[in-house]
Amino acid sequence: MRDPENVFHLAIPCADLDATQDFYVNKMGCELGRRYDDRVTLNFFGDQVVCHLDPDGIDKEPKMYPRHYGVTFRHAADYDALLDKTEKHGLPFFQEPFVRFGGKREEHRTFFLIDPSNNLLEFKHYNDPSMMY
Repeated sequence: MRDPENVFHLAIPCADLDATQDFYVNKMGCELGRRYDDRVTLNFFGDQVVCHLDPDGIDKEPKMYPRHYGVTFRHAADYDALLDKTEKHGLPFFQEPFVRFGGKREEHRTFFLIDPSNNLLEFKHYNDPSMMY
């Protein structure tokens, strides 16, 4: 079980630190932790995402599965607020918002974004919070 005092850490490649910081901080609303010449560290909804400058590590043709990351929101209002912010800032969808598993216990709303370095982000909300895991 996760101790809420601990923070999950994810490191991903990026092609351009300025574009990465603009996408995550200015448009998505993530908090900038720190920035160095080779990386940007972000507070990504309470967890740590570090975007390492690695233009050669960029996925030229990203696919949703199996590699993406994101947040499963417990509250629909948080999902809706991020979706509104995404649309307001014109962030690029990799997959427009849709409902998965409609009518089933695991039904959830989801959308995928693509960041400036082709990293895919999924955000979702389950009607039944017991399905979050």
